[in-house]
Amino acid sequence: MKTPYLMVASLFLCMLFGCSQNEALQDELVSEKKNPKGSANHLPPEPATAEEAGDNCFYTHLVAGQHHVAGSVTVNIEGDNLIITYTATGEWTIGITHLSIGNCDDDWAPLNGSGNPQIGHFEYTEPFSSTPTEVVYVISLEGLDDNFCFAAHAEVQGPTGGETAWAQGPQFSGKGWAMYAELNLSDCDSGDDGGDPNQPS
Repeated sequence: MKTPYLMVASLFLCMLFGCSQNEALQDELVSEKKNPKGSANHLPPEPATAEEAGDNCFYTHLVAGQHHVAGSVTVNIEGDNLIITYTATGEWTIGITHLSIGNCDDDWAPLNGSGNPQIGHFEYTEPFSSTPTEVVYVISLEGLDDNFCFAAHAEVQGPTGGETAWAQGPQFSGKGWAMYAELNLSDCDSGDDGGDPNQPS
């Protein structure tokens, strides 16, 4: 809550510039909703660490509602396929998912005129397997260059209710907070190196 001095200053500025007291109070409420007190827990989560990634080719957070880590999205290679796995953690569960993938230098994701992704046009919506805490997509490597991008979207439920979630990464150019991830296949080990299976790795 503003101190009396700040309230008086706000009212004076409103009278000076022709706004009403109601407008001033409304602006204050909007500001508090955007920047709540003690907003440290409302900042976007820090990027995933190498320790969290473990043995996965690629690991990133599944971010719900811009501020909550609801789980993870991992990428691995098995034979000629990418395995993209959404995993919920804690009290979170995963509902409907959408996935778009392609070469980063192409127009790989369906976007609207404002630069926001159109999840209804994402090419993958039917996962290989699905439970409330894990969704797995199996995607052919055919047609993918070494450098590729993907956008992993999910509808999740958790302590804050229903939320939209994205695999953490750079944001699309639109005004929303939708994100995508970028990685290089050459950074991944397919697990099939053709070596002597009797030799230690």
